Amino acid sequence: MSPQFVLRNVGSPGASLVIWTLCAGVAMLGALSYAELGTVVRESGGDFVYILRIHGRAPAFLAAFNFCLLGKPSSIAAMGLAFAEYIVAPFYDGCPPPPLVVKCVAAACILVVAAANVLNVRLAMSIQVVFLAAKVAALAVIAIGGLVLLEQGSTGSFQDAFVGTHLGLNAIGMSFYQGLWSYSGWSNINCVTEELKRPEVNLPRAVMIAVPMVTVIYLLVNVSYLAAMTPHELMSSRAVAVTWGNKVLGSWGWLMSIAAALSAFGSLNGTFFSAGRICFVAAREGHMPDILAMAHVRRLTPSPALIFTTALALVVLIPGDFQSIVSYFSFTAWIFYGTTVSGLLYLKIKKPELHRPYKVPIVIPILLLIFAVFLVLAPIVDQPQIEYLYVILFILSGVLIYIPFVHYRLCPGVLDKLTVFLQLFLEVPIVIPILLLIFAVFLVLAPIVDQPQIEYLYVILFILSGVLIYIPFVHYRLCPGVLDKLTVFLQLFLEVPIVIPILLLIFAVFLVLAPIVDQPQIEYLYVILFILSGVLIYIPFVHYRLCILTKPKFSI
Repeated sequence: MSPQFVLRNVGSPGASLVIWTLCAGVAMLGALSYAELGTVVRESGGDFVYILRIHGRAPAFLAAFNFCLLGKPSSIAAMGLAFAEYIVAPFYDGCPPPPLVVKCVAAACILVVAAANVLNVRLAMSIQVVFLAAKVAALAVIAIGGLVLLEQGSTGSFQDAFVGTHLGLNAIGMSFYQGLWSYSGWSNINCVTEELKRPEVNLPRAVMIAVPMVTVIYLLVNVSYLAAMTPHELMSSRAVAVTWGNKVLGSWGWLMSIAAALSAFGSLNGTFFSAGRICFVAAREGHMPDILAMAHVRRLTPSPALIFTTALALVVLIPGDFQSIVSYFSFTAWIFYGTTVSGLLYLKIKKPELHRPYKVPIVIPILLLIFAVFLVLAPIVDQPQIEYLYVILFILSGVLIYIPFVHYRLCPGVLDKLTVFLQLFLEVPIVIPILLLIFAVFLVLAPIVDQPQIEYLYVILFILSGVLIYIPFVHYRLCPGVLDKLTVFLQLFLEVPIVIPILLLIFAVFLVLAPIVDQPQIEYLYVILFILSGVLIYIPFVHYRLCILTKPKFSI
């Protein structure tokens, strides 16, 4: 999903490839810095636990507040949208799919992945391995196809490759946001450090293998996209891999849609795996409700934290679109990435005696910190938008929760009853019904929030109008015999075998009302008025027998 947004922001094919290369370099700097932190602070929780151990409880709470309530749910929602865009693209060839369809498919995907992670850790890891293989295979096909196209002379997009480049700070910053989101997995492994074997060896090894491999694949894939499509086609595509498949593979292009969807599904599963651990560790440290620090007694999964994250992801999904979700997620994330890297610099300068199985040169975190400051300030300085102020105020609003409830421990037992209830509730094997309930709430709210219409209000008022009947006639039993005569009549009426006349009567009512309700016209009103005008004749001359004339007697 990111290539078209990177190109759209930066303006030229050559500059987009430079952005992708720089994003890879930044991801490598971040991954190396986090690898050192992971070997010094051998705890799960990622940025939260590093900020907690280095900067203290208050900044750590703001990090947990952001990542648990906004950051990780936003990332999950964005990946769900990416999956949905790719999976529905073949069904809407030549036109964009309806936003509500995309969001409903994304919600269903999020719930399926959530169920897998809640039910079994091994199932979640198996899904990750299978879909990682599918992702690498799909990207390899695209990369090889691009090399074949280049061999055949498809180099039009690379002529005058830097013409039209946008050099504004906002354009560059937004391009980095979109590119770095594709590389965002570099920090996920630090969220599960406690579950790694020999993190001092495997953590740096994973970084050294994964980031260069991903860099090469992503660059070749972007070259392939530009070889197969013009920059305009790439920027206007909603699902780039699908467009590439249709142009290069022809009638087999739908395979790329499935492959890209599988890739997004695997990425979503990996994000879920790490997101639940952040909530889990924050609750374990007393920064979140205790229920989020609990694991299922038999499955040993952090099911409360995962269900909590799922619900928030669906809330973010309702009003958001892919580009805005990624932009605001990246803005908040880099605030805390910078805070974490500043902590690494502090440890290097103030506590050089700490045991470090793996160390990086101090220039690496310095460069990463400078870049984090740039990514936070660039969009605000160049093109300030009110949404960034809202995001900052949301992060700072965590202070209103931290001071009374975390620092001073006010109302320590306020959630005890809820915790006990949820412990019993989640003990029952009803994970699937819980997720279906969340999905049902999403389906109710999504159309109202996304495209509010007066008809939804009419439906809600109709449902609530039942209260006007329930309270007097059911709850207080007013007028208990008012329907007795109707009941006796219907008992006698339904005794007679007249099912067919009843059905004909219902059909006659339908035939009368259908054209009026569907396409009301003034002619129907004229006909109704003509029929009712018969009352003006009936009442005086038939009912009251006015102007009775004697019949003349004729004789022959």
